[in-house]
Amino acid sequence: MKINSKDFRVRPGQTVKLQEWPTLVKPFFKSHKRYQELLEKHVARLSKLQRPHWATNRYASLLIFQGMDAAGKDGAIQHVMSGVNPQGCHVFSFTQPTADEMEHDFLWRNTRRLPERGHIGRITPRLMRNA
Repeated sequence: MKINSKDFRVRPGQTVKLQEWPTLVKPFFKSHKRYQELLEKHVARLSKLQRPHWATNRYASLLIFQGMDAAGKDGAIQHVMSGVNPQGCHVFSFTQPTADEMEHDFLWRNTRRLPERGHIGRITPRLMRNA
């Protein structure tokens, strides 16, 4: 599976007109069965890597799931994190930014919630339609 991030990138200063952006992305998998096989493979790999990751206490991993309300973040999180031991995870959920958070750059509040070494952190900012 290869996702080209350039397909989703907005250049600085570029005016975005949502009606000109595609709302559907070409499927990455030829079949649901192939998707399930790859998902199981990657979940098993993440699960296998968690124990030595925790034991070395050297690095941390941060997963950021971002999307509008009802974009499927919860389902994606359930699938991706299904093989991970929750004791080694920290979860933070964000809603509309506070006035203090608006005074800082976009990733400031994510940086404040970085996981400890050996842990996996998950941040789920909710993009509010009226924000």
